[in-house]
Amino acid sequence: DIADVTGWSGGAHIGGALSMVDILTLLYWKYMKVDPANPKWAERDRLVLSKGHGGVGHAVVLAHKGSFNPDELRNFNETGSMLGMHLDSLKVPGCEASTGSMGHGLPQAVGMALGARVLKKDWKVYCIIGDGESNEGSIWEAAMSASHYKLDNLIVIQDRNHMMIDG
Repeated sequence: DIADVTGWSGGAHIGGALSMVDILTLLYWKYMKVDPANPKWAERDRLVLSKGHGGVGHAVVLAHKGSFNPDELRNFNETGSMLGMHLDSLKVPGCEASTGSMGHGLPQAVGMALGARVLKKDWKVYCIIGDGESNEGSIWEAAMSASHYKLDNLIVIQDRNHMMIDG
């Protein structure tokens, strides 16, 4: 389906999506507490796709999980579509954070994990980062903050696919 959506849309970041689809599938079907019928459920786990350029993969997984009608995938990245190249959390049910700028997702995930602690909630925050964005200072600052605050409700997964844009 990721390949089909990429073809229908005239192009997408297919490599970054394919390299993490197994991770997303395991998280959404085995580990995360989510309710696609109630995407704003307060007790849900959160996923931040820091490597936002993999949005085509995230969109396909969310559609198959039931967050929205899979027919919407045919309009991926078209003007007026809810599905842009980088998913918009205000438009896509189940998308927790708008990402795409390298290194911005992990700091958002750290904030969500800290928020859960302040609210005394037991939900987890999962964050998928790319190996390319791991060169960004904001990633390292967020990682140091997570360590400093001992965020045991934050799970960071690096998609180390060796496919940084410039090698």
